[in-house]
Amino acid sequence: MPTYSAPDGTRIAYHVLGASGPPLVCLPGGPMQSSAYLGELGGLSAHRQLIMLDPRGTGGSQAPRDTGSYRCDRLVADVDALRAHLGLDRIDLLGHSGGVNLAALYVGRHPERVGRLALITPSVWAVGIPVSGEVRRATVRPRHDEPWFPAAYAALEAITEGRATAGTWQAITPFSYGRWDKEARAYQATGEEQRNDEAAAVFAGDGAFDPQFTRASLGRFERPVLLLAGEVDPGAPPTIVTEFAGLFPNAELVVQPGAGHFPWRDDADRFVAATAAFLA
Repeated sequence: MPTYSAPDGTRIAYHVLGASGPPLVCLPGGPMQSSAYLGELGGLSAHRQLIMLDPRGTGGSQAPRDTGSYRCDRLVADVDALRAHLGLDRIDLLGHSGGVNLAALYVGRHPERVGRLALITPSVWAVGIPVSGEVRRATVRPRHDEPWFPAAYAALEAITEGRATAGTWQAITPFSYGRWDKEARAYQATGEEQRNDEAAAVFAGDGAFDPQFTRASLGRFERPVLLLAGEVDPGAPPTIVTEFAGLFPNAELVVQPGAGHFPWRDDADRFVAATAAFLA
């Protein structure tokens, strides 16, 4: 597993998947989850060489001495050190979920070092777009006929009304998947083991984000941007992803039918077709 040194000396690991095509640096979500859950993004590795970053303190990457460096804005330096390590003047960048916040901050700080930008089921903390409880509930209502829906929807209501408990967060998990089957359950359990909860608690801490600055920076970023939403994903509702896309002067929006928060798992062919076409 290759590694490189971050500016503070922390050793950061990454994985190279696929032998053909220009490199695509991939930032996982979680937040602060290793890149293992991304797999090969449904087969995107057949089109691009995927450079899968393990954020500090996850996967093969070293935990830092300073746990404050888990904060999202401080992780920008790790991404730029990877770019330099790869010998690239400019990188194409893909972020998923919480990793989109890091991608947005990187673009804000180093716009000249980014080529194409793909944002998959994005978290919107970095750009400060509010997501109402009603928007999240409306996004999942089409699934009302599924057997697990009543319990999951009641939990979602409790969360969006400020009555959350540890159990309610667990109960809404099925909404993240287009199919809540045995395979999805196993995938979810494995992903939870790959997340660094200590780091996740720091990621969005005070000072991590300056939405006004980031929104202004993205408004000046004229290179191509893809925003891909899952049709039934309450974590990144399509209406919110549409608003996010409007922050860029040159953005393409794709809403993948029937998909949740991990669209490459729900329909790999559809996901790869859309993403590879954009990146080509």
